[in-house]
Amino acid sequence: MYLGIDLGTSAVKTVLVDGAQRVIASQSRALTIASPHQGFYEQDQAQWIEATFATLDALKASHGVELAAVEGIGLSGQMHGPTLLDADDKPLRPCILWNDGRSAAECRILEQRWPALRAITGNKAMPGFAAPKLLWIARHEPEIFAATSRILLPKAYLRLVLSGEAVEDVSDASGSLWLDAARRDWSDAALAATGLSRAHMPRLVEGCAPAATLRKELAQRWGMVRRPMIAGGAGDNPAGAIGIGAISPGTAFISLGTSGALLAPSDHIAANPDRVVHTFCHAIPGMWIQAGAILSAASCLAWAARLFGVPEAELLAPLGARPQAPSPVSFLPYLAGERTPHDDPVVRGMLDGLSHGTDRTAIVQAVLEGVAFALADCRDALGDAGIAVTEADVIGGGSRSRFWLSVLADVLNVPIHRFADGETGAAFGAARLGRLAVTGEAIEAVCTPPQRVETFEPDRAVAEAYAERLSAWRHLYRPGH
Repeated sequence: MYLGIDLGTSAVKTVLVDGAQRVIASQSRALTIASPHQGFYEQDQAQWIEATFATLDALKASHGVELAAVEGIGLSGQMHGPTLLDADDKPLRPCILWNDGRSAAECRILEQRWPALRAITGNKAMPGFAAPKLLWIARHEPEIFAATSRILLPKAYLRLVLSGEAVEDVSDASGSLWLDAARRDWSDAALAATGLSRAHMPRLVEGCAPAATLRKELAQRWGMVRRPMIAGGAGDNPAGAIGIGAISPGTAFISLGTSGALLAPSDHIAANPDRVVHTFCHAIPGMWIQAGAILSAASCLAWAARLFGVPEAELLAPLGARPQAPSPVSFLPYLAGERTPHDDPVVRGMLDGLSHGTDRTAIVQAVLEGVAFALADCRDALGDAGIAVTEADVIGGGSRSRFWLSVLADVLNVPIHRFADGETGAAFGAARLGRLAVTGEAIEAVCTPPQRVETFEPDRAVAEAYAERLSAWRHLYRPGH
């Protein structure tokens, strides 16, 4: 038996997977986000631990026999958020999250200090990444920066609590701007540019490699026969790739979670930082992932549900199975700024084309289309890096909406595929990494694609209408607004 724990932004999801790769049970606990100022997003690390322990306690109560047999644990986590620890490994402040935009000025400073940043990391300095956040803390909270003994990303902090070991995998480390992406090792020059050294960093491993062992007292708490091995694990999107078997060039997938991304595995680095294409190490050796990322995806639908005061399912129900034409309303999904291709932390969302005749359904459809248009921007940025997307699988909570997947097929004008349990992709991928760390099996034997349950083909006429609307939609973006 194997456990996959996904420490997301909105929830911790834990899945229990057997040797036949069947999900035996799952548990989820919600997380909350604090926003002390506009554009600031933080999370208390204690929530992560409480939520993780609650999922495991619940699994012990419902599936104690299966949990007792767990041999390996894999961790997946939201990327980019630094947890600053003191000499006793206690958090010094809440974690600044991936969608936080406060460090735009520090990004410019970082690139000036280290001109080789884009060439070495494969990424542009953006407020979402960890390194600029550290410069912001050094400038605005110097006493906290001075007291910092160690810096861990979210799932690495969770692993520290679970095992007592400070270890990070190279995929998650790629989202820090402290990693040499080609060498898959910390960059001393990158660390020096933020006033840090390797002494502040955890040990690095590959995602499928053994990293630590669960603490004895925790194994006893959850009734485990032996102390399970904890794998290196992965950032949420690389873990999602492992979960759907996206481990070779030529595959592509879309993540429709709180944020969104269009991702393509590659056996070489195909960087395009000027167009804000992200370069991450994959969770398996010798592979990388190129990604276009948007800061708001399924969270846009959640915003609309709050706006109208009804559940998301009730918003989606009147839309039907697939669009017949674009909504008369246009929506910019930049509720928390944007990454690919704009790198604009201060831009905000917009509804355009409202009239007296506009109803709720038109607005909801526009919200889904706006996210799809933003992913089309990601597709074009990947295309500039030589990566062609001819079809895509979809994972994340948004994958439950057949209408949304039809919109994606029409906007991107490619077939879109859905899995039965696409919303558990990252946690399931983490469980696979936990298995690989224990068994040493061939990666391709374990990381097989799950069965696609439905394919959404583009409708030619609707796709042509969306192509025209996309061109007009792009003119709505106004830098700095």
